[in-house]
Amino acid sequence: MGKSCRNSPLNKTFISINFYLKHWRISFAPTVKIKLNLLQEVQIPYLGETLSLLTAIVWAFAVILFKKSGETVHPIALNSFKNLLAVVLFIPTLYIFGGTYLGKAPVNDILLLLLSGALGIGIADTLFFKCLNKLGAGMTAIIDCFYSPFIIVLSIIFLGESLTAIQVFGVVLIISAVLTATHPKGRGDINRNDLLWGIIWGILSIASNAIGLVMIKPILEYSPLLWAVEVRLIGGVIILMLVLLFHPLRRKIILSLYSSKSWRYTISSSFFGTYLAMLLWLAGMKFTQASIAAALNQTSNIFIFIFAAFILKEKINLQRTIAIIVAVIGVFIVTFA
Repeated sequence: MGKSCRNSPLNKTFISINFYLKHWRISFAPTVKIKLNLLQEVQIPYLGETLSLLTAIVWAFAVILFKKSGETVHPIALNSFKNLLAVVLFIPTLYIFGGTYLGKAPVNDILLLLLSGALGIGIADTLFFKCLNKLGAGMTAIIDCFYSPFIIVLSIIFLGESLTAIQVFGVVLIISAVLTATHPKGRGDINRNDLLWGIIWGILSIASNAIGLVMIKPILEYSPLLWAVEVRLIGGVIILMLVLLFHPLRRKIILSLYSSKSWRYTISSSFFGTYLAMLLWLAGMKFTQASIAAALNQTSNIFIFIFAAFILKEKINLQRTIAIIVAVIGVFIVTFA
């Protein structure tokens, strides 16, 4: 929910679940004796909008923490830890919110969700962390704006959806933004090799994430979302355990988790980015219109860009500033045209 235009588990899946969100009802377990839909009766002003904006802020902060953790923790180890932590935390969450569905779910749906998680969480997030390590948070935020065009293109190919002329214009804006940011004057102190590999890892991460989402789009229209998230996380854990099992440097990768310098960043980033941001995102989508929630979620890249400058002290120049503004505008056009 690493992940944010990106991840997270966040704003990116709103395209595929609008129908389901209109019919989804969340309630606490009887032992809690409180129903979440009581909040709707109270009618707290702008509750959904507030939660959606908070989602963007929490995810952006998590990306900064992931960057700090990634300075000493290997991407495979970091991704494995965050997914395992989220799997454990979502077990009581599923019980409280009544999201269990395992006995009723078709086997094919479970297998497809596991495959989606392996691709969209296990592989995609590992590549995202590699990109983050190479480019830094600010530049990664710009590259990550390619996600919406990927979703649109894959939806056209596999789901028969269409692309309008204004959406093509939005894609052009995003490409222009990336070219502006990666220009020698825009990339700052990032060397050419890191820039090249960072872009490659970023694009592959986005493609993996987008394919993993589009392949389960029909399932998300009728399956409990928390349950679907949990199954996908399990799929991500399984593929990473297999990678570690056969990786020649598995001992070194695992030992990187034990760095005393990174533990506070590893735990906090995993909690905020994979668990808390997901819950806030779901709540925000429930208490406001999906389009409004998605628009507010899209601001996460702006927050990442700002946090990278003030917390990580990443250099900000005119080219990068123009690039992030143009890229976010392009994302809004592609998404809402």
